[in-house]
Amino acid sequence: MAIKTVPLRVPPPASLPFVSINMAMTADGKIASENHRITSFGGDYDQRHLLELRSEADAVMAGARTLEADEITLGPGPLPYRRQRLQRGLAEYNLRIVVSGSGSISPRAAIFQKRLSPVLVLTTKAASPSRLEQLEPVAAEILVCGSKSIDFRAALAYLKNAWKVQRLLCEGGGELNEALFAAGLVDELHLTICPFIFGGQTAPTLAGGTGVAHLQNAQSLVPKSRKRVRDRVFLVYEVKKHAAPSDPS
Repeated sequence: MAIKTVPLRVPPPASLPFVSINMAMTADGKIASENHRITSFGGDYDQRHLLELRSEADAVMAGARTLEADEITLGPGPLPYRRQRLQRGLAEYNLRIVVSGSGSISPRAAIFQKRLSPVLVLTTKAASPSRLEQLEPVAAEILVCGSKSIDFRAALAYLKNAWKVQRLLCEGGGELNEALFAAGLVDELHLTICPFIFGGQTAPTLAGGTGVAHLQNAQSLVPKSRKRVRDRVFLVYEVKKHAAPSDPS
């Protein structure tokens, strides 16, 4: 395992993977209850939809808190989905990516115990050396991608170049989603609307972080498809891209 510092630069769009976000949320926009005890409520069809999306992706990514809350391993699932991957010319098992700016995910987390494919950790220089040392035995690579916050544009360019990631699926949580939206990196949003109201002023939503102050800065979506399955509604949006930031050099 190696700890690598990813060069912080502005890569051209062609050097970035296609990024999809897949989330389930309640009718009032929550992706978990306020106490985070309810994090899974999408239903059986939503789970199958998740595995279908994973079967199309070279890599699946999630934040550390999301992974630890539900002991998620980000694997491709049962044999039929792995066969779909092989039929598409992909590896049987997708690359798995953990996002933890502080490096605080436990090396005993379920994703590290299920050794079915390499696990990469995206972090920052703010992560303490002792935390990174604990992750070294269980991670294929630890990628340092920024000082205090992760430079996702540089990180994704590295993933495409070094790990041949053409399609990346992100499964939250809200702060990770918001960071990807803010960086202009999301191409497609898959959203399952579930028939619940959670409430809670601080319950996490689809996109957390600092948010925007003006409507003109909001991320715009273009509807692609809509499907109702029993009491759930499945939506797919194309994400309208903002202009990529200019190279400061």
